Amino acid sequence: MLYIIGLGLGDERDITVRGLDAVRSCHKVYVEAYTSLLSFGLASDGLSRMEKLYGRDIVVADREMVEERADEILSEAVDSDVAFLVVGDPFGATTHTDLVVRAKKMGLKVRTIHNASVMNAIGACGLQLYHYGEAISIPFFTDTWRPDSFYPKIQKNRQLGLHTLCLLDIRVKEPSLESLCRGRKCYEPPKYMTIHIAINQLLEVEETNGGSAYNAETKCVGIARLGNDDQMIVAGSMQELLDIDFGPPLHCLVIVGETHPVEEEMLEFYSIKS
Repeated sequence: MLYIIGLGLGDERDITVRGLDAVRSCHKVYVEAYTSLLSFGLASDGLSRMEKLYGRDIVVADREMVEERADEILSEAVDSDVAFLVVGDPFGATTHTDLVVRAKKMGLKVRTIHNASVMNAIGACGLQLYHYGEAISIPFFTDTWRPDSFYPKIQKNRQLGLHTLCLLDIRVKEPSLESLCRGRKCYEPPKYMTIHIAINQLLEVEETNGGSAYNAETKCVGIARLGNDDQMIVAGSMQELLDIDFGPPLHCLVIVGETHPVEEEMLEFYSIKS
């Protein structure tokens, strides 16, 4: 059987009791390490802490392993129980859905154990979950690649008065373009998009498209380390948030739509005071 187990958003202790029971019953345990990371993901002892609490050796599964060698993971689940650990909730990324589809096509039993993810924990900022439109992902711009496919989605959300959750890019163990051109993989150092980078890219896209979806005065909420003891939530205009030091990753951003009075009361607690 293949278990796909959500780990939540904080640290190794955020796994559910049901999830921990499943992990301890499995012959092999993998942890996915590229669509997100727990708070200990930046610490050198993060994996050992997880292994100590869970009582199992854990294999770190990077993008290359999951997307190119998933059959190796699934073949192990034919004759034994295998756990695949996912930061947040198992279905927070399309990669994990693809893994389930492939497992079911192989005739494997799949059991999912859910947990908190950014998609529901974002309610901590005070904006009601059913007032959100389509979430978007903002990738890092490069000198030759500056995608803006997310812009019409923001525009549509704004026209409908809905909030937009912006998920910010994470690049972990990504091969450099230069190394790929040379035929041998050389990996770039990890990189995590900040709220500042996201806002600057958003403003550039608005200037390029000129659709008046938002501007530097548009109210947003910046969130850092959601679900951790040191989580940080600040509400203000895009311009104001550029002056805030949000600290270490992970960051995300909400572009605020029309607000209910209760939402406004909550946002007031997080607003920048002049």
